[in-house]
Amino acid sequence: MAAQAFEEIAETFEFLDDWEDRYRHVIELGREMPPLDEAVKVPATKVEGCASQVWLLPRITGQGPQARFDFDGESDAMIVRGLIAVLHALYSGLSVTEVLAVDATAELGRLGLTEHLSQQRSNGVRAMVERIRLLAAQTAAG
Repeated sequence: MAAQAFEEIAETFEFLDDWEDRYRHVIELGREMPPLDEAVKVPATKVEGCASQVWLLPRITGQGPQARFDFDGESDAMIVRGLIAVLHALYSGLSVTEVLAVDATAELGRLGLTEHLSQQRSNGVRAMVERIRLLAAQTAAG
């Protein structure tokens, strides 16, 4: 279960045979994301466990299990910024209950990302997914 925007990325990846083309596409997705305001780049929004600097700012509408999840994010590394865009496409607009049901490893595996990222980048993606899941779980619990 993934948001429609992620399905569109998955479809695009099916047409991109070469990993270099996919890599460029991920970077382009990151370039399209608006930058975060410097005022929100604080320890509370910083994701630990990433080799690059990463900030995720949740935007949750509503309360409890049916609250809608969204977030803004930024990184100082272009590929990581692109990975944030991919995660945004995966989770944005889902309820917090749906966010918790997403198998991020399987969904990202559909894109072939897992076998083409360095160990550090893979750890960073896991750290971002864990932060997203934590935010969703906290909201779902009320």
